Amino acid sequence: MEVYVVLKILLKNEFVTDRLYLRKMKETDSKRLFEIWSDPVVTKYMNIEVLSQEEQAKEIIQLINELANENKAIRYSIIEKQTKEIIGTCGFNEIDEEYGIVEIGYELDQLFWGKGYAPEAITCLVQYAFAELKLTEIIAKVNHKNNNSIRALQKLGFTFKEIVREYEETIDGYLNFNVYCKRNTL
Repeated sequence: MEVYVVLKILLKNEFVTDRLYLRKMKETDSKRLFEIWSDPVVTKYMNIEVLSQEEQAKEIIQLINELANENKAIRYSIIEKQTKEIIGTCGFNEIDEEYGIVEIGYELDQLFWGKGYAPEAITCLVQYAFAELKLTEIIAKVNHKNNNSIRALQKLGFTFKEIVREYEETIDGYLNFNVYCKRNTL
């Protein structure tokens, strides 16, 4: 006899930090997110191709919001409180309720790099995942060449877990990813 445990986590639609407002992405964000996702410097280490049309951003938002409705993923627009400008996104790329594990992801418009916005947003998500969702582990898959992101994760207490070789195929060949993790100690 098999017993199935069904967890039903309720994902919050918004968060507020000292300098940021994180809210579930909306289709009306597509113009600004297209600007960010069409920048080859920003998308260099992402798992998407550089966008060429705003419609592609709308499709990504729709897909992620469908996954959010199924509790499989969620993505938040990162909004700078002072200017009310969308400066990037962050969220849970994959949610494994059975094992209590989420994968986080994030990207910022390059004009906002190095200002502490990514760690501020990630810290908010980490606290939520552990304190409220009671998840056991958060992972981040990072292109092995993305040193800035690796340093940011290490500063936030993420530790190297493993290398996933030839994880993803691109026009340049297969990519290796480093997996970093942070375990719930609450």
